[in-house]
Amino acid sequence: MKNVTITLDEKTAAWARNHAAQHDMSLSRFLGELLEKTMRESREYGRAMRSYLARKPTALKKRGERYPQREDLHDRHSLR
Repeated sequence: MKNVTITLDEKTAAWARNHAAQHDMSLSRFLGELLEKTMRESREYGRAMRSYLARKPTALKKRGERYPQREDLHDRHSLR
């Protein structure tokens, strides 16, 4: 484990201490878990984005066909 010093404004520090206490954990543990979760989500998002962008593009219509009109795509008669 690595010790790190951080600086927070009073309002943020009070909220963080209160939140950690409500979840029965130390402020250090709370911040560590929060940073770890953020790091994991960032990695997962990056992995998903690279996977999506690696896919071969697909055509939205066949050659010679017209694109559908906006009104047809967003037809919501059942909601009216």
